[in-house]
Formats: sequence, structure tokens, C-alpha cells
Amino acid sequence: MSSGAQSIALRIKNAGAVRDYAELFKTRVTALVVVTAWSGVYFACAKAGESPFSWEALDAALGVGLVAAGTAGLNQVIERKLDAKMSRTCMRPLVTGSLGVLPASMISCLAILSGTILLGVCCNWLAALLALLTSAAYLGPYTLMKTVGPSCTLIGAFPGAMPPVLGWVAIRGGLDAGALVLFAILFLWQFPHFHSIGLLYRKDYERAGIRMLAVVDQSARKTSREILLCSLLLIPTSLLPTLLGMSGLVYGIGAALLGTVLLGYGARMFQVHARISSDKKIARQLLRATVLYLPALLGLMMFDRV
Repeated sequence: MSSGAQSIALRIKNAGAVRDYAELFKTRVTALVVVTAWSGVYFACAKAGESPFSWEALDAALGVGLVAAGTAGLNQVIERKLDAKMSRTCMRPLVTGSLGVLPASMISCLAILSGTILLGVCCNWLAALLALLTSAAYLGPYTLMKTVGPSCTLIGAFPGAMPPVLGWVAIRGGLDAGALVLFAILFLWQFPHFHSIGLLYRKDYERAGIRMLAVVDQSARKTSREILLCSLLLIPTSLLPTLLGMSGLVYGIGAALLGTVLLGYGARMFQVHARISSDKKIARQLLRATVLYLPALLGLMMFDRV
């Protein structure tokens, strides 16, 4: 083989490796974790009268991101046999064999360890401990409960809502009402988000033995009821930053409008819960609405910071 052909082959191989690790670390999900962690950093810095663009703020967001990436990697190591049974995950690198279990485990553990140390050394050790406990909760109770029963979504909502709290604690060294409000918003948001995924990929999850509520609740009555309830509760909860003086009136109006739109999609799902043929289309619309809702809400909250 010529040197030119070898160079091209090497580039292709390296590009494939980059894609494998990007998939292992779930870069899109991890990016959303960093965004939500940054919201906690931003408001913690604002309360302390500090710049949200300091090295400490960057270290906080990066530390949380590394722990999240490593946790996503170890989750795929644990669930690789389940992933092989689902069409949406059967092409992940640990399933196809393009990435080995040992290197995936090692680099994931390294990411968690690096993020934890970065948070501890550059921010504070309480944030580091909370990040490590969040990772353990995700990999332990939440991951194990997926094949047991629908309570996995409730259990997973706790570590899922922790990123802004971690960002806040990394800057402030403790909890505050603002951190708890951000936690509550993310906690409630996860139910319409993950239930819409569950309805969209119900057959996949059922084939893998993952007993999400959408799988157990074949009529989708309970699932759509939870979606509607949590979407409804999100509206007053998302207004708390204005009431607490974290954000202004512009945010309050925007949050009410965003919440109303999301509630509308939840209400549509509730109305058609018995018509399974319509579920996928509306579930996909609801999923898109939840994906747009969270960054829009947090962005508006930071834009209209008091």
C-alpha cells in the first residue's frame, strides 16, 4: 500500500474512533447537561457578584461535563446487551464491537475521576462529592431499575435534575433556594421528555425488557396523565425564578408562554391516549417540544437575569 493510501486509511480509522467515542460519551446529551450545569453556575455567580466567565466557572462546567460523559460511557458498558436488542441503539460501538469493553470502561472511569478531581481542586469538594454521588445514583439504582418497573423514571429524575445544582454548589459551596428551583424545573421536565421517548420507542424497550411506564401501560392512559400533570406543574414552577428575583418580568412572561405550549402538546397526547396509531406522531412532536423548551427557558432566564 502506498504512503498516500496508508494516510487516507489512517484518517478514516481515526475518524471512526472519534465517532465511536462521541457516541460512547453521548455528546448531545452531555452538551445539554453542560448547558443546564452552566445555568446553575451563572446564577450562583450572579448572586455572588462574580463573573460567570471566570476560570472557576469554566472548571465547574467542564467538571460536570466530564462526569456526565464518563457516566454515559459506563452506562453503555452496563447496558450493551440490552442495547443490542433495540433498533435505536444496536449500532452503538460497544454493540458492533468497534469499541472494546475494557477501553470504554477505562476511559469512562478516567473521565469521571478527572471531572471529580477538577471540581474538588478548582471549585470545592462538596461539588465533587455530589457529582460522584449523582453518577453512582444514575449507574446504580436508575440503571438497575430499568428492567424491574416504571419507577425507574422517577428514580432517574433525581440524578437527571442535578446538573444545575452541581454548577451552583461548585461556585457557592452550598445550596440555596435558586438551586432548588432549577432542580425542580429539571425534575418535572424529565417526565414529559422521557415519557415521549418511551412512547416513541415502546416496541424497542419492550423487546429489550426495559419496563418503562410506556411499556407497562399499554393503553398509555397513565403515561399521558403523568405527561399532562408534570407539564401543568412546570408552569408555576418555572415562574418561581421571577418570584424569587432571579429573573425579571420578561422571563416570567416567556416562561408562561413556553409552558403553555408544552402543556398543549401534553394535552394532545392525553386526548389520544387510546389511539395507539396516533401516539408516535404526537409523541415525536412532544419530544421535540421538550428538547426546545429547556434550553429556551434557561436561555431566557439568564438573558433576563435580575
